[in-house]
Amino acid sequence: DNIPVIILSFYAPYQSGDIKLKEDESINHTWATCDELKNHDLIEGIADEIKMVDDLIKQVGVDAYRFFMAMFSANTHMDFDLKLAKERSQKNPVFYVQYAYARIASILRLAQNANYQLSIINYQLLNIAYELDLVKTLIKLPEIVEEIAGDYQVHRLTQYAREIADKFHIFYENCKVIDNETPEVTHARLALCQATKIVLKNTLNLMGISTPEKM
Repeated sequence: DNIPVIILSFYAPYQSGDIKLKEDESINHTWATCDELKNHDLIEGIADEIKMVDDLIKQVGVDAYRFFMAMFSANTHMDFDLKLAKERSQKNPVFYVQYAYARIASILRLAQNANYQLSIINYQLLNIAYELDLVKTLIKLPEIVEEIAGDYQVHRLTQYAREIADKFHIFYENCKVIDNETPEVTHARLALCQATKIVLKNTLNLMGISTPEKM
């Protein structure tokens, strides 16, 4: 029978366990039917597309491919910026987000080497605007995931990951995290760093993107 089939262009990078896009809202897919799949030209076209995806992944890496493919709304035209995806600088959005994660990991290693223990934390000491902005951003994750489960607008995850990175970098540039003269504030800020690391890791994991401890 003429049963509709969806062939996602995400191919290998998106496998079972990853977020699924609605068939009619996929940002990059080929629509075909079983009858049409008998068409040799169509099959060759699909094979060419899969080869193109494989070649692209070899050039930019799986992380960049996944992030860039997920950046665009299903309702917008996608232009894959190959030059930007290959760039290892903070202009590259996935590099920028992963750099924030690696920076947090580095801070926490320094704290561990200095024997800071995150046990009793006075969270009321987190009262500066930069700290509060970061906290307000971190608590958005459950709501964003729920929204995506309803409308499949996966690009919100990439926007959210960049927002976390933005807020963290601003916090880090304006608030001294490890300060031996104010140990209670240091503990509170280290706890905030730890929370940011967890939320950012969960966000990137939802997209199947790695979280490097060092860069």
